[in-house]
Amino acid sequence: MRTLGLSPSLSFALNRSWRKASSVRAFSSDHTNQSRGGLPRFYSEVLPPSKGCSVRVQGDEFWHMTKVLRLSTNDRVELFNGKGGLIEGCIQRIDRNGLDFVALEDPNVELGANSVTPLLTERSPSISENRVDRLQRVIQAAAKQSQRLHEMTLNPPLKFGGLLPIVAQSKLSFVAVAEATPVISALASSKKETSGLIIIGPEGDFTGKEVNAMLQAGVTAVGLGPNRLRVETATIALLANLMLWSDSQQP
Repeated sequence: MRTLGLSPSLSFALNRSWRKASSVRAFSSDHTNQSRGGLPRFYSEVLPPSKGCSVRVQGDEFWHMTKVLRLSTNDRVELFNGKGGLIEGCIQRIDRNGLDFVALEDPNVELGANSVTPLLTERSPSISENRVDRLQRVIQAAAKQSQRLHEMTLNPPLKFGGLLPIVAQSKLSFVAVAEATPVISALASSKKETSGLIIIGPEGDFTGKEVNAMLQAGVTAVGLGPNRLRVETATIALLANLMLWSDSQQP
């Protein structure tokens, strides 16, 4: 894939867990904003497994709910776990040390990428510490702006050779390559999976040797059209196509 981005190549781990289309709402990055559904949203590492179950909320979130927002018994709120899980419920009981949240529906899961790995290639052999810091800030800002439910993880830079074993273990992986089969056509013959990889090349693209190595490891080459795209644009385009395809696979 010929790209104009200044970033090193990136491989995105794509978590495509199924979700109810009607239940996708906003992620409150500062734990104070309301979701698109109009309910305050708070973080909880553990979510109730099903409707009618409850979890204990303590610490900073408990303080914020009761002291800052002045929420009380029977007020409806949402909890998310930073891993795509979201559940709506209400405050059942409040005491000095915390509160009990009871689920009013089953948990939902958002679809999206959950990690980014800078990939060191022949044409992008290194990445500076400043670039890594900048990439971390960009990821955090993107997560807040998109109000996503997933915490996006920035992995340490990975040499190209280290990518191949990961590809071999992935059930689904795609690399953007110029003049490859259009992504829509490639997806039509792909099996439904719950996770996979998106691999986007650097400014100078992957070398032919690197592309062949990925193909032999099991990557599917896909094309994103004749236009030259920035790394960021190519990533968004490929991820968006995969998300739409995943939605279409739901029964």
